Amino acid sequence: MCEHPLCDGAGEFRAPGSLGSSFDGPGQWRWFCLDHVREFNAGYDWFAGMSADEIYAAQAPGAGWATESPAFRAAGKVDGMPRWADFADPLDAIGARASDIKRAAAGRSQAQASPGRFTPREREALGAMGLDPAADRSQLRRRYSELVRKYHPDRNGGDRRHEAHLQAVVEAYQLLRKAAAFA
Repeated sequence: MCEHPLCDGAGEFRAPGSLGSSFDGPGQWRWFCLDHVREFNAGYDWFAGMSADEIYAAQAPGAGWATESPAFRAAGKVDGMPRWADFADPLDAIGARASDIKRAAAGRSQAQASPGRFTPREREALGAMGLDPAADRSQLRRRYSELVRKYHPDRNGGDRRHEAHLQAVVEAYQLLRKAAAFA
């Protein structure tokens, strides 16, 4: 239902509520009919309550990059991975983190590696998916489906913390589905 006090129409359109979106997930929304969401938007001021310095900072091209996400916070202790504050350019931080994640995954999979029907890259991919070398094609497909459901942002309320895990799973599956061992 539309949240306007004098309306009993369907609330099909969302508008910002008292709690905005953040890294922790979507904020609260208010729901209005088309006419009332237009009325709400016409009077909405995102900068309301901000000082001139806060408004200037919010409009800066790099706004938002100065805020550390939990994964890069110094107190987060995330496997010794780099923090945003260690880099001037956010893309350098992302690249360094991805490299460290790949190196850590490679170390884990090599420790678990066993000689047999898989190449070293395929054994690394098995480790990324949490499968043992005795797995067959149906187990591979089933595990891929489980992990995509677990890590996809759409299944986690828009939370993108597990995006690196999802990318690793997709890459591992793409490699393994073509592996000669599963032929």
